[in-house]
Amino acid sequence: MIHARTIQKHYDNLHVLKGVDLDIEKGEVVSIVGASGAGKTTLLQILGTLDNPTKNADTKLVIDGQDVLGLKDRELSRFRNRHLGFIFQFHQLLPEFTAVENVCIPAFIAGKGKAESEAEAKKLLDFLGLSHRISHKPGELSGGEQQRVAVARALINRPSVVFADEPSGNLDTTSADNLHQLFFSLREEFGQTFVIVTHNEELADMADRKLVMSDGRLLS
Repeated sequence: MIHARTIQKHYDNLHVLKGVDLDIEKGEVVSIVGASGAGKTTLLQILGTLDNPTKNADTKLVIDGQDVLGLKDRELSRFRNRHLGFIFQFHQLLPEFTAVENVCIPAFIAGKGKAESEAEAKKLLDFLGLSHRISHKPGELSGGEQQRVAVARALINRPSVVFADEPSGNLDTTSADNLHQLFFSLREEFGQTFVIVTHNEELADMADRKLVMSDGRLLS
């Protein structure tokens, strides 16, 4: 599902990633852990095509069979919208829209019709236990509910890979535990691949594979 080779990142004289090689299989849940500043989020952003690696002749990034480094900006945006989902520490919901409207946004960007998008959004929200909250705006939802809406938004286009950056970092213990269990329920239900950056050791240990980053490298 993900094939990455010699992923490097330089910011002027700062060498953040120092040649990361990584393979992730379809349907795998992989966690990435390490100290702050180790390069975890930078790696996640590059794998998720939100940032570009510092390229050399050996740099490769193939996702779901697509060489993403060879795509032009518009092609890359289309690929990202249709094949990748993102969950962040802060839900990033638009406050003026309802839960179902927030979930629909990526589908609208993909050019899907309103009726089709809303039907899929309601189905996801129902699966996530939020069928009674679809007309509520983010300010009327708890932190855990807001994050579940963000999960539904990440899933609306049935992405091949879901990238999560500290997804439970802003939640209380109970909500975090529920979210962690949810990832594995989603994998069983929809077959997505999950790549999760986290400081939460419990979540990291639940993954099929836990990768440790240190000083811009993945440790064996």
